[in-house]
Amino acid sequence: MDQKPGENYIAITKAWVEKMVIGLNLCPFAKAPFRKGRIRFCVFEGTELEKLMQLFLQELSWLEEASQQETETTLIIHPNLLTSFDEYLDTLPLFESLIQSSGLEGTLQVASFHPEYQFAGTEKEDAENYTNRSPFPMLHLIREDSISRAVDQYPDIEGIPERNIQKLESMGIEEIKKLLLSIHKCE
Repeated sequence: MDQKPGENYIAITKAWVEKMVIGLNLCPFAKAPFRKGRIRFCVFEGTELEKLMQLFLQELSWLEEASQQETETTLIIHPNLLTSFDEYLDTLPLFESLIQSSGLEGTLQVASFHPEYQFAGTEKEDAENYTNRSPFPMLHLIREDSISRAVDQYPDIEGIPERNIQKLESMGIEEIKKLLLSIHKCE
């Protein structure tokens, strides 16, 4: 059976959300939208930033119009563009400005995930970097009211990053890499 364009990227990304993000409980707010099918997965296989920006604007409109029961969040996967983490980081303010110029600041925000993600002040292979390492470069559009509800409902939101770091450090880099390798095989 022929696959539609982008299906492989979506399958791997869904496996990453299920096994890494939810499976390790890195984001305690991801499970419900994932299980209810409220995460929209979009793939941009091109290499032109302008066209990715157009898709980003379309997804902003989609989320603005869609009900939360239909779509709570969107992952825009762009495997062939902004593959360098430095280039990706340099471009994030552009996407944030698109939210602002669309009049959606305070309604939507963008979170960043990248295969080479590295927090400032860390070494490349520090376990904590894997909290934001995804199989492909991606932009995560999140509704701010979803974040507010999660903050209100979760007893210790400030402790999540530290717990995630401890969890990943206790796993060790080799175990994390094995998990990521298994995710990439979910084609």
